[in-house]
Amino acid sequence: MPKTATLRPDHAHRPTDVMASLGGLLRQWLPRQRWFAGKDRPVADLGLLSLTELFPGCLHLLIHAGHGTVPAPGGTPPAGDCYQLLLGVREQPSPRLGRALVGRVEEGPLAGLTVYDALQDPRMAQLLLERLRHPGTAGPLAFESDPARPVPAGLAPRLLDAEQSNSSLVYGDELILKVFRRVQPGVNPDLEVPGALARQGCGRVPAPVAWFRTTHPFEATLGVLQPFLHDATDGWSLALDALAAGDDFTAQAHALGRATADVHLALASAFPAGAPGENGRTAAAMTERLAAAAHAVPALRPYVPRLQAAFAALTTCDVGPSAQRVHGDLHLGQVLRAGRDWFVIDFEGEPSRPLSERRSAHSPVRDIAGMLRSFDYAARQRRPWRPEWARRCREAYCAGYAARAGWDPRKKHGLLRAYETDRAVYEVLYEARHRPDWLPVPMAAIERLAVRGD
Repeated sequence: MPKTATLRPDHAHRPTDVMASLGGLLRQWLPRQRWFAGKDRPVADLGLLSLTELFPGCLHLLIHAGHGTVPAPGGTPPAGDCYQLLLGVREQPSPRLGRALVGRVEEGPLAGLTVYDALQDPRMAQLLLERLRHPGTAGPLAFESDPARPVPAGLAPRLLDAEQSNSSLVYGDELILKVFRRVQPGVNPDLEVPGALARQGCGRVPAPVAWFRTTHPFEATLGVLQPFLHDATDGWSLALDALAAGDDFTAQAHALGRATADVHLALASAFPAGAPGENGRTAAAMTERLAAAAHAVPALRPYVPRLQAAFAALTTCDVGPSAQRVHGDLHLGQVLRAGRDWFVIDFEGEPSRPLSERRSAHSPVRDIAGMLRSFDYAARQRRPWRPEWARRCREAYCAGYAARAGWDPRKKHGLLRAYETDRAVYEVLYEARHRPDWLPVPMAAIERLAVRGD
């Protein structure tokens, strides 16, 4: 086994020296990572916010990637993004590193050493689980757990190979650890919300088993360990399988609507209700997001006036259900079906939005609109497009939701149109930046919502 390396104590507290070693490599490596948010922007500035030798051969870093002044050590980061890295350091490179390789350091205190993504190293992943099994601290890092849910030892790790904004490790098909790559100050909803729902007795959401956080340069959640539903299938895969087989999906969609309502009811009990009269502020925020998206995606500009009208209608339409905590990014990829039951996962919300916004109260119609858009996305994965399949799923989902929640989303037409429009605008911007080939999918929804308003 290649020998790991330990950071010399005289350099452990000197951010400028460490970044002299790693800065050049990270500027090339970061934009290639799926979870890096700044793919369309050059990495102009890198600043080291926190450095901890988690265990021999593994460095935990919080770095600031921005386009302006690099923050002073210990200061609040300016505009930009904070990323969490776990880097393995070894004396000799190994061909088994593959895509985990960051590179060989040429200068600074780590000169001559090979650096790689430690989450892709099974040994490092096992050591990380051991940290979570035994609560304690390592520098500014705190490892905590639910004493009622002991973490078993010796679970073999594997890194999930999926397109997502974080990194997830599965341990022995029993537990899954989500490591947040893009870190913002505050408690991450993916720890806060499942914990609160567990205390409510809501069985639709896997409860946190252990987690870790940092206290420097700010308080933030870094990762959450939860049960892994190894016999479950995500809703996106189930929908595509049904489409491929020519099967109806309305029964599943109806049950999913009921499950969504169960989660919303539990959230309403677990968290304070939002302030009344939010529709005006919501309409203004939606209009602002539309303007920003149209500036970045010219294809959106001809539809702006009619889309703005959908948002303006929020101020005069039925106010709908009270604002409350919601999922924030609900779609078919965020739900799992095990047996006959649906489970909801990934309460982080849209990672591109500020954490304060993701933790605030919103209309539950926001989640419903996200799922309705997801049915449309699924239907457009096969040609010829089957709009009737999506329409039946949408109807069944809303009917299931109404049966459990006591109110019908379809009767809140103005609200639903505004939130669907806002979601489609978000999708246009995302696809334009990350998956241009998919841009016609949300643009078709934009045209429908702008022209017909349904």
